[in-house]
Amino acid sequence: MSSKGSKNKKAASNDTAAKKARVEVAAPAKVYKICCIGAGYVGGPTMAVMALKGGANVVVNVVDINQQRIDAWNSNDLPIYEPGLDDIVKECRGKNLFFSTDVSAKIDESDIIFVSVNTPTKVYGLGKGSAADVKYIESCARMIAEVAKSSKIVIEKSTVPSGTAATLKTILMANCHTAGVDFQILSNPEFLAEGTAVKDLLNPDRVLIGGDPSPEGQAAIATVSAVYEFWVSKDRIVTTNTWSSELSKLAANAFLAQRVSSINAMSAICEATGANVKELANAIGKDSRIGPKFLNASVGFGGSCFQKDILNMVYLSESLNLREVADYWRQVITMNDYQERRFSTRIIKSLFNTVAGKKIAVLGFAFKKDTGDTRESPAIYVCRDLLDEGATLQIFDPKVPAAQVFQDIKAVSTVDPKQIDSLVNVVADPYTAMLGAHAVVVLTEWDEFKDYDYLSVYKSMPKPAFIFDGRSILDHNKLMEMGFKVEAIGMKINNL
Repeated sequence: MSSKGSKNKKAASNDTAAKKARVEVAAPAKVYKICCIGAGYVGGPTMAVMALKGGANVVVNVVDINQQRIDAWNSNDLPIYEPGLDDIVKECRGKNLFFSTDVSAKIDESDIIFVSVNTPTKVYGLGKGSAADVKYIESCARMIAEVAKSSKIVIEKSTVPSGTAATLKTILMANCHTAGVDFQILSNPEFLAEGTAVKDLLNPDRVLIGGDPSPEGQAAIATVSAVYEFWVSKDRIVTTNTWSSELSKLAANAFLAQRVSSINAMSAICEATGANVKELANAIGKDSRIGPKFLNASVGFGGSCFQKDILNMVYLSESLNLREVADYWRQVITMNDYQERRFSTRIIKSLFNTVAGKKIAVLGFAFKKDTGDTRESPAIYVCRDLLDEGATLQIFDPKVPAAQVFQDIKAVSTVDPKQIDSLVNVVADPYTAMLGAHAVVVLTEWDEFKDYDYLSVYKSMPKPAFIFDGRSILDHNKLMEMGFKVEAIGMKINNL
């Protein structure tokens, strides 16, 4: 071949490559249009992280019918507290993350719809006290069917009973009147721990996606997986059928709650024998088959998930006529209730078998540190027991507002609500709470509680001055040197 021919061929090749490069640069990237129904503890943080990591590849709309909640998400005072969440929302809001009450419009605009609404335990009818109430899930399905003009991927993000995906599919197809519209239902449960939700979302142990085994179902799984792959490695994305995915969520929380109840059961034995539950937990946690996590004895577990999901497991087992299985899981909750009640009783007995007219300082009302969530918090039930015995409560929590404290206590207490207003004082300063108290009760493991000037607190208290450490986070020896009578979960302390 001549040198000239070779040059012409090379030039043509370069021109083709240049055209291909121009085409590749000009081709628009796929933009995933995402809607999340429900702006709560799951929906808000999950979508914020998805917007952050998806960048220009995603447009995320979080919708809710609660105008006050949406206004809070659009303000500088978010409706929930999670470390790191404020910065992410501020970075993405108004760019590719939007909060709105225009539910219908955002459903219609989206290709992927996450359903993240509340599924509380039923308090009425069939399954009362154990089954999940999925009326909000059904309501979402009917709304999606009504407004959808194109095919959608609908994702269960809320914790739901096994089999809900099939129910959703039935409702959606029965109520959609637009020809050619199809719905693929996926299960994508959350595995977040409140207080570390942002960290869990940024670096998850796994992302679980369950769907139908049909080609269409598998294509839907691949689409949602692609969204997560913007920041989650593919080997951490686990795919299953919908039944396995739905049940995995319940099982995960049941197993974790079981561990908490197990170590709390051991704490009672430790207190009766003189063993130290911290030493016990350290010893058994060294066993690689057991591991050290969720072995911190406490006044009990709380939060929106553990009790609700175990009760759901109980109901499922009973529905399948698996009575022994239902009894097994019910015992986890029985043990948790016992632990809360046992701690309240210990306070009362230590205070000479009466707390009537005595001021009790309560440190912590959230169910765990680094969150303002009080759902099923052990503090609610300990406060109830103390109020029922006539105590006066001074309550401090760095993140829980007073209105929430009063609402939670009044919901469970037998004391007249007007009397509660005079017996309970929620304060903004921990030293105000502890000033002149007969006892200090630690019910949440906030780190700041470890560093208070307890010597000055001790000097202000009637003697003997008591501290009840429901989280075993304080320096008990140091407190006893000051003169405190110390009682703690899982250990028999020899007070001087």
